[in-house]
Amino acid sequence: MPNAQCPMPNAQCPITMKILVLNAGSSSQKSCFYELNDTLPDRPPQPLWEAKIDWTHREGAGELQVTTAAGHRFEEEIASDSRAGAIARMLETLWQGETQVINSLNEIDIVGHRVAPIHNPINLEGIEAIEKILGNVPQVAVFDTAFHSQLPPAAFVYPGPYEWLEEGIRRYGFHGISHQYCARRAAEILNRDSADLRLISCHLGNGCSLAAVRDGLSVDTTMGFTPLDGLMMGSRSGAIDPGIIIHLLRRSHFTAEELDNILNRNSGLKGISGVSSDMRLVAEAIANGNSRAQLALDIYIHRLRAGIGAMLASLGGLDALIFTAGVGENSAAVRAAVCEVFGFIGLRLDGEKNLNSPIDDDVAAVDSAVRVLVIHTQEDWEIARECWDISRR
Repeated sequence: MPNAQCPMPNAQCPITMKILVLNAGSSSQKSCFYELNDTLPDRPPQPLWEAKIDWTHREGAGELQVTTAAGHRFEEEIASDSRAGAIARMLETLWQGETQVINSLNEIDIVGHRVAPIHNPINLEGIEAIEKILGNVPQVAVFDTAFHSQLPPAAFVYPGPYEWLEEGIRRYGFHGISHQYCARRAAEILNRDSADLRLISCHLGNGCSLAAVRDGLSVDTTMGFTPLDGLMMGSRSGAIDPGIIIHLLRRSHFTAEELDNILNRNSGLKGISGVSSDMRLVAEAIANGNSRAQLALDIYIHRLRAGIGAMLASLGGLDALIFTAGVGENSAAVRAAVCEVFGFIGLRLDGEKNLNSPIDDDVAAVDSAVRVLVIHTQEDWEIARECWDISRR
């Protein structure tokens, strides 16, 4: 499979593998390109090429942005509603123009896709587009739920009728690619064997979830049958009393689509603050005296602390608490507010380190019994690693 480019047949030349990663969402299409030798690097390498199509730029069009490791940039508006056509145009920038990093698309050895249940139709479009453009190149579906596939039954079975389980209604969990990367990276940072670690991974972006990781495996998580369960998020409610839904259906005759829109797009930070789903804008509103924004943050922190407490109980102890994704990586205030209540387990934050924009660093105090890690999640690299591993089997 890999492209062997050795000038002499008997020479001991390294084998290179060229991996394309596609990460599709409802409003964007991200992609990156890695070139690896026959051994994986110790640290995630910078992609040679990265591209993103933003479908929210203008109706009926997408905004394409491309950057390369060499510093070249390219932007273009794609006047097309077709994802297949947009992906084809995006890939053209990989092998031609100022952002060219390969001579031909035939050099691509394998393509990895992030696949998440809520985006299955979009993911399938990407897979079909690659098949049309690249032919029989191997493609790997890296499922966002896979890291949680070994949850114990007590964690994944819902306490409804047993028939639900037979129908596939169970806790699946999400953000698995991110949690898996962060658990492995935490072991590297701490210079520990992942089999000896008890970790709580906090993926705090617009979507938020926790994972309790023991012996390198997810043993509990907050998202469930859908990504709507668990923590309060940017625009999702997280877990609520299901009786509220019954009450609203009886009183107001909401349709399923209307309730879906309320719970997934107009709740969470956005719904409570009335300002935004973006934590940065909520923080600005708090600084300007907005009491609803303050309430939104208070609920967010309260539920996050409660979720961490539940994960702590599932693990029976804790070696490291991980913060990752947009809010987790960038909000020192959120990290501090969360950590301050866990002094009873010996967790102490180093305030100066926490404020100093840490990346892949331990921000716990020297005498803390629990390490606190801020890790820059790299889902695309984790997908590339999976592709590399599968190609070696």
